[in-house]
Amino acid sequence: MSRMSGQHAGGYRERNSTADRALDILAMFNDEQAVVTGALVADRLGVARSTAYRYLQSLVSSHFLEEAPGGGFQLGLRILELARLARRTLGLSEIASPILDELAQDVGETTLLTRRTGDLVVCLDKAESHRNRVRISYERGTVLPLNAGASATVLLAWNDPDEVRQILLRTDLTRFTDATLTDVEELVERLQRIRTDGYAVARSEVDQDVMGIAAPIWGAREGEVVAAVSVVGLASRIPPRTERAIVAKVRLAAARISERVTIVQG
Repeated sequence: MSRMSGQHAGGYRERNSTADRALDILAMFNDEQAVVTGALVADRLGVARSTAYRYLQSLVSSHFLEEAPGGGFQLGLRILELARLARRTLGLSEIASPILDELAQDVGETTLLTRRTGDLVVCLDKAESHRNRVRISYERGTVLPLNAGASATVLLAWNDPDEVRQILLRTDLTRFTDATLTDVEELVERLQRIRTDGYAVARSEVDQDVMGIAAPIWGAREGEVVAAVSVVGLASRIPPRTERAIVAKVRLAAARISERVTIVQG
């Protein structure tokens, strides 16, 4: 931020101010206020009515608002879609949380619930073992790299290879360690192997000596991967025998969460 020039900083502030006004308008809606008018918006924001209508029309054009039958403006379809996605995400975390915690205590490592939206992978939830605590670079809300780590690759593996290739080509693929793959074709080949195996194992791809083991969580629609469950821990304390046991437990946890998700979504 300190390197930003005054001109760029001013532009950012102006854009941010416009976004704030849009959020202020959306925040006017409540149980008692299902419809807002241009006059009400102008009064609440302290702006001219023409300015208020400009904000409202912008929200209408992006489907966050729509014109109400009796006049004024009501919440639009985009808001309903966002609400549906929010409920679905919150439901997923609630469903997975006890299983994440159980898995963390069983294997003695940190467990994660992750989800992909477009070219972003986000950590939705996390559970830590009471036995082993490792400071890792994954926290709730953290955006994870698309090309590295067991969680991200599992979330990509069951998508159409051509679609995945296009996503990877337009993404800045960062090399975190010597083990990080940044070549798109190598990544596509790896995803095919993960799809065959049914799970992913990643060693030192994001953080040195950190190992991840992940499996997909399936949704109600056939072939739909809605999230991933993974175990993350120090590679130095996960020998091959322990790795095989953890793979089985991660896959079982993913299957249990998938079953509950299917019931809720079905």
